[in-house]
This record gives sequence, structure tokens and C-alpha cells, in this order.
Amino acid sequence: MLSESVEMTRISNLLSPIKASDAGSKLWIIFLTSGAFLVWYIFRTEFWMWQFITLSLWYAGLMWAGLRWPAFRTLFLVIIGIAAIGVGLYQFGYTASDSVALYFFFQSSAMVYWMSAAIVFSAAGYYWYLFSGNEASGDWGHKFAWVAVTLGYAALAIRWQQTYIGHPSWGHIPVTNMYDVMVLFCATTALFYLYYESLGRTRGLGAFAMPMILVAAIFLVWVGFAYHQNKIQPIIPALQSFWLKIHIPMEFVAYANFYLAGMVGVSYLLKNRSENIGSSLSKRLPSLNELEHIMVSMVMFGFLFFTAGTILGAVWAAKAWGGFWSWDPKETWALIVWLNYAAYLHMRSNNTFSTRPDKGVKLAWWAALSLVTVTFCFVGVDLFLGGLHSYAKL
Repeated sequence: MLSESVEMTRISNLLSPIKASDAGSKLWIIFLTSGAFLVWYIFRTEFWMWQFITLSLWYAGLMWAGLRWPAFRTLFLVIIGIAAIGVGLYQFGYTASDSVALYFFFQSSAMVYWMSAAIVFSAAGYYWYLFSGNEASGDWGHKFAWVAVTLGYAALAIRWQQTYIGHPSWGHIPVTNMYDVMVLFCATTALFYLYYESLGRTRGLGAFAMPMILVAAIFLVWVGFAYHQNKIQPIIPALQSFWLKIHIPMEFVAYANFYLAGMVGVSYLLKNRSENIGSSLSKRLPSLNELEHIMVSMVMFGFLFFTAGTILGAVWAAKAWGGFWSWDPKETWALIVWLNYAAYLHMRSNNTFSTRPDKGVKLAWWAALSLVTVTFCFVGVDLFLGGLHSYAKL
């Protein structure tokens, strides 16, 4: 058994202090600070209080990620480089109809399809690694996961530029329909998985994370083909707000961690079963204690951002509709999700429960079954209930 102090250290690893003494970290600080200053300088006459707060939050979040995780710095620069090519082609007047590069790769829709293909290969690689132990398969799964993350975020950046083409007043961050948010979900969930994998976890967990992301990718491709949501459309007045740039990213950080926690719960149950029957499958997964720590860390991190995102959403609602809370279906289900994970963390910290020998199994089942409430809040409300938040309704 790991000691309580070691357990808490691992759980709080995401929030522990950061040391920025190496050259790469210093360059990152200079680069990001210069970029934030440039954005402020160019748009300072259009900024007011909340725009400054938005810029500050993005600056702090990107700074934290880059200092915590060196690979994120490389990812950020590669995404900027790829997106710059696509945005540049559009700025020079090219379109997908007269540019082969845009048609096959640099337009956002094409890049999303390439992202989806990368997710397929990543899921297959991780899955084969889990059941065969082939290290090369795990490596390919890892590499294609990085490709998927890169293409997903670059596609969103280019799509943002596309929202301005022909209709300058339509320009908006591309998270306003089901197609857009599923791209964001796929890229963000894969990114967080790669971060947890970088902490020294075995690659066996990729066989649970990436197939789940593949389901989301299949759904977004279907939404694009069946409902043409990959087409740029104007947004309603309620969404024409800077709150969109804060509220939505926070919620999707939470969703990514909740879904990953659920899949780690599934891996915990499989690991427990494999150990009981003596299967070699369990050798390619972390220990049960480690899986429990990973799962709880994900829930804690997701709960933090879901709480912040929900509070900001209430403030946005007050600005848009005149009230902080109206028991709209989306708000009601957000509260259900929040109460569910609050109860999860409360139970996890309960001394009586924490000493039970079957606590890991119960927590794993809870995390896995919680995906029902999260999925209904994320997708189900928009598809079946509607309400004030039914922007992504098909």
C-alpha cells in the first residue's frame, strides 16, 4: 500500500509549484509574454475589463501548461505553424475550390477528417499493445494521438478564420454547434490523456482513452455529413459574447477529465478481474492503487474546472437572460453532474469508506457509471430536451 503522503502528492501533482529554471522554460515565458503583450497592444482600444480578464486567464493557463509540460510548448508552436499556413492561404484570397492544399488538408473540414483518421490509428495501436504487448504498437498509438491533437486544434484555429470569410460580422470562436464542440472534445481529451501518460503511466490506458475518443470522432463526422454542421453558419446574439471564450474551454477541460476518469475506472475493473483470473493483460496496466490515484486526480481536476465553468456560465446567463439560474434543462443537468462528482469526492475522503478493502472497485464503478450523467449533460440535453442552451441541437 502506498502511504497517504505519497497518495496526496500524486493527486495534487497537477497543482504543485512549477520551477522554471531551464532555458526552454525561460524562452517560453518570454515568447508567451511577448505574444500576450502584442495582443493587448493591437486590440487595447477595443478591450474593456472582461477582455483583459479573458486574456489574463488564457495567458495564465498556457503559461502553466508550458512550464508544467515541455511537450506542450512544442505542440503549441506546431499548431501555430500549421494554422498559420491555412489562415494565410485564406488571407491571400484562396479557397478550397481553387487551392489543392486547402481542399485536401488546410481547410478545417479536411483537417478534421485527417484528425479522425489519426484517432483510428492511435486507438488501434494502443488496443493492440494492450492485448499483445507489442511495444511498437504502443509507440504508434502514442504518435498518432499527438497527430490527432495537433490537427484538431489547428482545425479549430483555421475554422475561426473561416467564420470571417464573406461575413466579417460572423467571426466567432468555433464552439457553437455540435460539430465544433466534438472537435474540441476529441482534441482536448486526447491532450489530457497524453499529459497523464507523460507522468510515467503505462501506455495500456491508451486502449481505453483513444477508443472512447474514436466514438466521439465518428459522431462528429456523422454530424458533419448528415446535418451539414461542418458548414459555417452565423451565431445567435446570446452567443456573441466574450464569455464564450472562457466558459466553454473550462467546461471541456472538465468533460475531458471526467471521461478519462470513467475510462480509467473501466480499466481498474478490468485490471482487478485480470488479476483474479491470472491474465497477462494486467501486466500492461498500472497497479490498482495507481489506477485509483489517477482516477481520483482526474475527477478532482475536472471538478475544479466544472465548478468554475458553471459559475461563469451563471454570470453569462445573468448578462444574456437577466437571471443567474432558470432551471433550464442544461443548467439542471449541470447541477446533477456537479452534485454527482461532489458526492464522489466526499465519499473518497470519508475515513470510514477509505479504509474499506473494496473502495477502489466502488469508486471505479462510480466513475464509469457517471459517464451516463456527463454524456446526457454534454450531448443528450441538446439532442432531446432543448431549452435555452439548445444551440447544438440537430
